[in-house]
Amino acid sequence: STGLSSEEFSTQLLKSKKVAVVPGTAFGECGEGHIRCSYATSMEDLKTALNRIEDFTKSL
Repeated sequence: STGLSSEEFSTQLLKSKKVAVVPGTAFGECGEGHIRCSYATSMEDLKTALNRIEDFTKSL
């Protein structure tokens, strides 16, 4: 657990690492603790985004 809500996680990730994800709560209360990512991009962009997400989670 990161200690952040899915909304807080998504907002902070976007602001600090420029990676957009959708908080799980956008799909109902049961989505708390989850995020949704789109894979509709190049493999290179996905690798960059995943590295940024890893850096972000390590900084928490």
